This record gives sequence, structure tokens and C-alpha cells, in this order.
Amino acid sequence: MPRVLISDKLPSAGLDLLRQAGLEIDDRQKLKGAELQEAIRAADGMIVRSDTRVTAAELENPGKLRVIVRAGVGVDNIDVAAATRKGIVVMNTPGGNTVSTAEHTITLLMSLARHTPAADASMRQGKWERSKFVGTQLAGRTLGVVGLGRIGREVARRAAGMDMKIVGFDPFLASAGATQMGIETVSDLDHLLPRVDFLTVHTPLTDETRDLLDVRRLALLPKGARVLNCARGGIINEEALVEALRSGHLGGAALDVFVQEPLPTDHPLLSLSNVVLTPHLGASTVEAQLSVATEAAQLIVDYLLRGVIGFAVNMAAVDKTELAELRLYVDLARRLGLLHAQMAQGAIQKAVLTYRGEAARRSTKLITAAFAAGLLETHLDQNVNIVNAPLLAAERGIEIVEQTSSQQGDFSTLLRVDLTTEKRTYCIAGTLFGNQFLRLVQLGQHHLDAFMDGVMLLFAHRDVPGLIGFIGTIFGKHRVNIAQMTVGRQQPGGEAIAVLNLDNLPPEEALKEVRAHPQISSLHVVKLPPAGEMPPWFG
Repeated sequence: MPRVLISDKLPSAGLDLLRQAGLEIDDRQKLKGAELQEAIRAADGMIVRSDTRVTAAELENPGKLRVIVRAGVGVDNIDVAAATRKGIVVMNTPGGNTVSTAEHTITLLMSLARHTPAADASMRQGKWERSKFVGTQLAGRTLGVVGLGRIGREVARRAAGMDMKIVGFDPFLASAGATQMGIETVSDLDHLLPRVDFLTVHTPLTDETRDLLDVRRLALLPKGARVLNCARGGIINEEALVEALRSGHLGGAALDVFVQEPLPTDHPLLSLSNVVLTPHLGASTVEAQLSVATEAAQLIVDYLLRGVIGFAVNMAAVDKTELAELRLYVDLARRLGLLHAQMAQGAIQKAVLTYRGEAARRSTKLITAAFAAGLLETHLDQNVNIVNAPLLAAERGIEIVEQTSSQQGDFSTLLRVDLTTEKRTYCIAGTLFGNQFLRLVQLGQHHLDAFMDGVMLLFAHRDVPGLIGFIGTIFGKHRVNIAQMTVGRQQPGGEAIAVLNLDNLPPEEALKEVRAHPQISSLHVVKLPPAGEMPPWFG
């Protein structure tokens, strides 16, 4: 059975779920260096929290590792680019700690507005300083929310319940959807900042969001505004924040996350009285810990045992209901890629995938990745799958474009691929028949109906009498059996193309004799997987 490495402490509910599924568990925490690399190589899957750092060095030789699941939202402790290049799926658990993190954000918001931590500390020193800790009423104030994902929306909903006005910025959320939640949206962050009394950030930490709130943007906030960060350290530039707090431009800050964790004892934030600090407690509730543990375990089980991809950060997700039918589309796309790879001449420059009919309503991103995997897997000396194929194609200057059309045309579903090389453009199209059959229905300008499995002989020729008998005689002499045959032509006696499905690979002597026929202009031998054989990387 598949083996799962648990490199950070996981609640027993998650471990029990893995055991019940029959998976082997390697439960070891605080592994470093060579020990961690060895454990990774021996595992099919891996669950981490925030302590383990999975760097490019750990993934240099990943062995049989296929999936990493972060029991939490942020994946900045995982080198996602390195994992992608090695063909490893990276998933997170975005829903498990949503409520707990939103509640902690509101806790810090109210603590910041009412000076609660400082007042508590003062009383413990035997003081009674009511006039020193006069707070700010939240009702009627404006809260700016940067990032309107699950947590950002939950924070906005709770703040609206306290009669705050909510203004949000998120380039991926439609204004209509935000309006239904009572959130006014703006199209640019710089337009949001001057309007808010409090600002909270809820974005992932990426190259685009690192130092999102820098010196310039913090200066756009009104004097006395206060900022919160319960997302990831580094979204707010800490040096710029300290300076804005010291100068009095900002009235305060509440932070649960930091660039360096634990926070160094000499960090200047610790010396500021107008700052509320907590040690990354956003998801630190019993309920959240249990939720992310079971969600992470279920993601691992679904992927390793059933090939289901959920909440992946480096590829398209596929839910269980779609998986059964999608398997055929993935198989079809990969075989079209294999066909193109074995027939194309010259360096590949571009592939345009056109989805028509039912295919256009599927998860085309995943299907396209399967095509890219088929296109590259026979030419590269590294593992190629649906995770890393698009990246590997882009690195080699191959542009892959998707087009969709809901119109059915001659088939209820069709996937056509136009591949351009430095020499010419090739067109191949395939479809699905019933619940298990794949068919090649177009080669160039010719339409046909050929099986897409095993050994295939494809040759362009002039449609003249006796040609098929000529080939059959040669193959019979060399003991090569023809299992299926189909011919595509536009008119009798004109240019045509034929596909022969063979039971075994013809020897070179037989192919040399066939090529010698004066009416055959080109010939290719293509090897595809047997009928029904799914790629090993698809579960």
C-alpha cells in the first residue's frame, strides 16, 4: 500500500483516517537534512504543517513521492516550483481554518480598537488607568479588506455585523458577488487605502504580494489608521510598518504572522506600545486543528487511492463526480500528444487545442496538461506528468493554447490539436465513442475512424487499386498481423491517408519494402499504450 510521511504533528483523527484507508504511515517529526530526504524518497505522499520546510534540496531526488499536502492554507514552506518541476502535486486545506482565522482577526481588531492587551497588563501591575486606554468605537468605521477569499469574506461578514462599512480589493472577485455580501469593491489597491480606518490583509504570500504594503502604500493610509495581518508574514513590509508606527502616521497594528517565526527577541515591534502581537494563533483552535488534519488526510487518501485531485495549488483540481468521465478525456489527450510527438518533424513551437461539444464543458486545463505530458514524455529523460508537463513545455518555448466551442459539429465531443513545428503544421483530432472507446477521426484534411492503441502504421498515399494488398503481402511475409484498417480520402484516386493497427511491431526490412512503393509519400510507425491502459501518473 502507499506510504505517507507525517513530518509535523498531526491530530490522531487524521492519522486514524489514513490507517482506516489502509495506508502505511511514517509518523516522524523534526526530521532534517539527510534524514528528511531519505524519508521523502521512501514515501508516496507527505503531510506537513508549518514546521517542516520542503525545499528544492529536499526534492532534488524525491524518489516515488507524488503528492505533498499542507495541513493549512499557506504553502510558503514548500518550494512549489521545485515540486512542480518534479511532477509532484501540492495541495492545501483552505477551508479547515477559515472560521478560526476570521475569528482571530476580529479578536485582534477589537483588541486594537480598545487597547485590551495593554489595559490588562496595566491592571496586573496594580494600576487603574481608565483615561489612558480610551478606545475607538468600530460601528460606523471603515474596514478595508485586501483579499476576498474564504477568510477575507468571513472577516467582512463579521465586521459588517458590527455595523462597520466594508471596502474590499480582490482582482479575482466579481463586483456583483461582493455587493451581495455587502462589500463595496475598488479596482485598485491605491484607491482603497486612503478611505479606511482599519486595514486587514488576507492574501497568500507570493512574489506579487510580498511587501504589498510597503513605504509608499502605508503612506497612503490616513493618519491614525490601523493595520492587521493574520495571513502571512511579509505581506506588510515590517521595516516600513515599524517606521510608520514610530512616526505616528499609523495609530496601531495587530499582527499574528511575521517574516521570521518565532519573532526574534530584539525585533523592534516588541518595543512599540501601539502594537498587539500573537504567536501565529489564527488556526490554533481545537476545531481548526481537527478540521485541517482530517481534510489533509482525506486529500491524501483520495489522491493516492483514487486519483482525485482536490485543492491543488499547482494544477487543476478534479472532484470525484467528474473523475470517472474525465479519465477518458485525459487518456484521449495524452494519446493525441504521443501521436503528435512521434509524427512531427522539426522543433515544436506551438500547440492549439480546440475543444468542441461535451469536451468544452470539462476541466480543460487538466486535459491540456495530459496532452502536454504525452507530447513530452517520450523525448525527455525525466518524469513527465500532468503536474510538470505545462511548465516543461513552457521552458522549451512551446506555446500551448486552448480554444473551446460548445457547438457539437459532427461529433458530440471532439478534441482537435493543431501542432506547429519549424517545418509545418500538423492537425490531429480524436473523439470518444460510448463509455470506453477512443477514436482518431482526423489526420490533416482527411477524416477517418481509427483505433488509438498499440502499434499503428500511418501512411499518406495516392488512392490506387492494389496498394493495401501490396502492404498485406509484405506484412504477411514478415509475420505482422493487421488487426484493423481505416482509410480517409476526399475523392477516389486522390490523396488519402491510411491507419493500420498492427498486432506487433513490423521489422525495418518490412517498412523499407512498404516505403519503396511509388504511391506512398510518407510513413510513420507510432506506438501507443494498449487499449484501456491509463497513464501511471493518473492514479
